Amino acid sequence: MRKGKMKMVTGRSFPRGLGYDFAGVVEAVGTNVTRLRVGDEVLGAASIKNSGAFADVVVADQAGVVHKPEGLSFQAAATLPIAAGTAYQALFSVGKLQRGEAVFVHASLGAVGRSAVQFALAHGAIVGGSCRLGSEPEARGLGIDPIVDFDFESAALSRRFDIVLDAAGTLPIKKARRMLTPKGRIVSVNPSPANMVRNALPGPFHVVIGKFVIADLEAVARAAADGHLRLPIAQTVPLATAVPALTELERNGIAKRGKLIILPG
Repeated sequence: MRKGKMKMVTGRSFPRGLGYDFAGVVEAVGTNVTRLRVGDEVLGAASIKNSGAFADVVVADQAGVVHKPEGLSFQAAATLPIAAGTAYQALFSVGKLQRGEAVFVHASLGAVGRSAVQFALAHGAIVGGSCRLGSEPEARGLGIDPIVDFDFESAALSRRFDIVLDAAGTLPIKKARRMLTPKGRIVSVNPSPANMVRNALPGPFHVVIGKFVIADLEAVARAAADGHLRLPIAQTVPLATAVPALTELERNGIAKRGKLIILPG
């Protein structure tokens, strides 16, 4: 989005505000808002088209905002909405995960993948996943088993998983299909034209496109407050240095093992 490659979603008017996830305190509400009040501590996401969360003040639709649980820090809360919300909907709304099923998460240590792993384990699922070479101890510490690298041979995992979640949008379809049980489901976070066609056809392939659902975001917030969901924070910077921090992230991938948190002021 920062590179201007998703104009179909964001619109074509530039320059524009950026940023989606946020946590903060309500300063004002519209006349039709009854669920939130001035002074409430909240977390949420701005709409994809309007964005603007990299700011001192954020305007958001109430459908994308929920109360922040007491005891959950603002910084931890700000890591959750889009990544964890997407993972939650991928598993439960789209994947229809049932207790005792087996889930494979491709890119299991990214923000979406890591969230999915924690949700699935908390739901009583068996979780396998892929990660970069050298990251196996971290994946094992999350409870992932089996663990494979990104270039794995899927034959060894044939017909073992009820859900294959492609949390990076890079898993070849043939590999994913080979791992499925007879009634298994493939869920991808990549809404590419080819994947949208697959999504429209009968079969096991589905694309998750995150939507604002209050109950889902509240479930994500509760999981974080209860300690069942944690996303690492790699770096925290003031708003004044957000652009250099984002530039560094894009060049060198500083936050690949954690979120970049931008503080107002």
